[in-house]
Amino acid sequence: MLYFSRLKMILIWLAVAVTVVLAAPNLFPASMLAQLPSWVPKRQMTLGLDLQGGSHILLEMNQNDLIKDRMETTRDEIRTLLREANPKINYTGLSGSGRTVQVRITDQAQLDQAKKVLKPLTDPVAAGLFSGGSIQEMSLDDSEPGLLKFTVTDAGLKYRTSTALSQSIVQRQGDDRILVQVPGLQDPQRLKEILGQTAKLTFQMVDQSMPVQDALKGRPPAGSSVLYSQDDPPVPYLIENRVIVSGENLVDAQATYNSQTNEPVVSFRFDSKGATRFGQATAQNVGKLFAIVLDNQVISAPQIREPILGGTGQISGNFTPQSANDLAVLLRAGALPATLTVIEERTVGPGLGQDSIHAGKVAGVIGSILVVAFMFVAYGFLGFLANIALAVHVAMIVALLSLLGATLTLPGIAGIVLTIGMAVDSNVLIYERIREERRLGRSVIQSIDTGFAKALATIVDSNVTSLIATVVLFWLGTGPVKGFAITYAIGILTTVFTAFTFTRMLVSIWLRRARPKELPRAPVTFIPPGTRIPFMGIRRWTFALSSILSILSVVGFLTIDINYGIDFKGGSMIEVQSKQGDADLGDIRNRLSELNIGEIQVQQFGAPNDVLIRVGTQDAGENAEQTVIDKVRGELQDQYDFRRVEVVGPTVSGELAKQGTIAMLIALVGILLYVWFRFEWQFAVGAIIATVHDVVMTIGFFVITGLEFNQSSLAAILTIIGYSLNDTIVVYDRVREDLRKYKKMPLPQLLNNAINETLSRTTLTSVTTILALLALVLFGGEVIRSFTLAMLFGVVFGTYSSIFIAAPLLILFKLRPQAAAAEETKPANGKAVAT
Repeated sequence: MLYFSRLKMILIWLAVAVTVVLAAPNLFPASMLAQLPSWVPKRQMTLGLDLQGGSHILLEMNQNDLIKDRMETTRDEIRTLLREANPKINYTGLSGSGRTVQVRITDQAQLDQAKKVLKPLTDPVAAGLFSGGSIQEMSLDDSEPGLLKFTVTDAGLKYRTSTALSQSIVQRQGDDRILVQVPGLQDPQRLKEILGQTAKLTFQMVDQSMPVQDALKGRPPAGSSVLYSQDDPPVPYLIENRVIVSGENLVDAQATYNSQTNEPVVSFRFDSKGATRFGQATAQNVGKLFAIVLDNQVISAPQIREPILGGTGQISGNFTPQSANDLAVLLRAGALPATLTVIEERTVGPGLGQDSIHAGKVAGVIGSILVVAFMFVAYGFLGFLANIALAVHVAMIVALLSLLGATLTLPGIAGIVLTIGMAVDSNVLIYERIREERRLGRSVIQSIDTGFAKALATIVDSNVTSLIATVVLFWLGTGPVKGFAITYAIGILTTVFTAFTFTRMLVSIWLRRARPKELPRAPVTFIPPGTRIPFMGIRRWTFALSSILSILSVVGFLTIDINYGIDFKGGSMIEVQSKQGDADLGDIRNRLSELNIGEIQVQQFGAPNDVLIRVGTQDAGENAEQTVIDKVRGELQDQYDFRRVEVVGPTVSGELAKQGTIAMLIALVGILLYVWFRFEWQFAVGAIIATVHDVVMTIGFFVITGLEFNQSSLAAILTIIGYSLNDTIVVYDRVREDLRKYKKMPLPQLLNNAINETLSRTTLTSVTTILALLALVLFGGEVIRSFTLAMLFGVVFGTYSSIFIAAPLLILFKLRPQAAAAEETKPANGKAVAT
């Protein structure tokens, strides 16, 4: 395994060089990169909102509003189609209720013609490549003579919702939600005000059959209503209720300037259906007035001088550049025939983002120094080679994040620092195996070659289990947590390359040039060779201890309220910083108590001038959560800067809790299946029990310490699952190897032997991971402290469970060495014989 052809070495060094080139732009400011030639890579990592500041706003669309709008549109279409039929079709009783519009054809002889004329309403519509090709938006019920009932189907409602959301300038999320993410936003309140409007745009004819003043004094004609303009004072218009074209046919809207007057206007463009209907209407009404109506207010009412056939036009009025841009945003992002409700908001001020970046850099540098120093102390020159591989490992993570355009979040930085601690695990596995082979009498070259070969399967198995948990976390996580999953997953994948391939090449180069006769000595030996600790002798005591602690954790969880964050119980969390001097917690508490906004918690958050305010979920629903933020901002903004705002409504909090439970179950089942596939069932069940033990212990840790349990905490638990399995797999892999090697050795003795053989690896890996986590706990900042503390606790208990829980369970499950020899020793009846 130590032979590398010239071509292979060139490819490896080329990969490292490309990595350095792709990662390098992140070391320089964007202004400097802009001055470099165009062929030089300039792409940098995209910083998440928690690092650069900005707003994450999730809005939910009210489908009842959408149904109501669709009913009005359908009634108008039926009226137009029947009136314009040749000959005209007489009808009565055109009305709508719920999701159904009905019309009665007065002349039975015209019924078939009416069905033919109205057939476009029930024709299938294209639903996109990934939605099954086409769907039937409306169904027809003609079971009652002369009565035609058109009903919006479930598929049609979903299609309409999807179509409305696809017009948005923001990201669609699910079937009825849109996600707005605006980096660097200084005024999230204004954004919410814009998005909270419905911006329902319609084009309707002006009814000129009577003066509008007469309509105001008396009664408007049937089928018409009086609407007012946005002028001051408002101007009344008599508008026909029939809609020619609505916002659902709008493809684009942009703020621009009139080429003749140079005044701000909004240009718009219809889809083909809207362009056809608009062209027909303008061609039939040349010389008449038509109104552009936004949310029942007349924007303008120009005269149709000629048919408008191109499907484009302009909305002019007393616009400023800002108001024209706002209207364009409304029409593009919020031009939905339904009300949008903010159900989740996460806003981070740029000041807090810079603080988080600084804290992440400090924690990363200190964690790296600690791990690098420890590796050199533990392995000497081989540790130096591992540190070179570690530097390449970090560079590859940064390069891939830059290349993929992935978003780096604060938990993502924690993920990088954590992989620094865990990346050396593969090197530790290899180096410990090399030392073991050398102690068995093999030459230096044979020891190194065998060490790399035997460690490969263990490295793959242990990393796959971590990867399973990380993939689940990415699939079900959101926002910053998903950012952690991305960096951690990339770190796991690059670890295999840097630790196994790149380190192996460096070692082979060293062997060729130095021709050593002995392995490099380490300054310190942490676990002496030949250590024989009788772990299995105390298994009953450790089982009893773990059982007691697990019961206490469960009882505590059921009887003591865990400190759930707003992610799981809803509510608001606001971080503020005093503009002058230290924050006065008592004053803040008293002032907010007078606002009548329910349960309030005020606490210092890090520095004396930083304060964290928690407000309980509001019974009045999603909109009430936003009202709370407005009240708190109005009360405190004169004396405090708002650094972070998070609002999670009851809808989202319930979904996050459900997703968290599903994530843990899926991760456990996935790991169970993989371990079962790679080992025997006893190993799989033992690994899962040990992992559940670690999860229960971690939950107990949250109960006892009162740390906030949020999405990041869930990410910590899923990461602990992966880490615990990583540790357990290493022990189980050695147990499986020893089962084949020592077929007559009693199982307790064999397990002791396997654990002692891997004890150095277990200890050194735990220490490097703990060093990285300590740097995060001490220097990573308050925002991720609950995450890093939980990880630190989980690593300690993960190490404990792999030795004192996972291994002894194999005795409980009656695993015997003879099981490994069953294939070799089978009598005629097919049953294994004890040897």
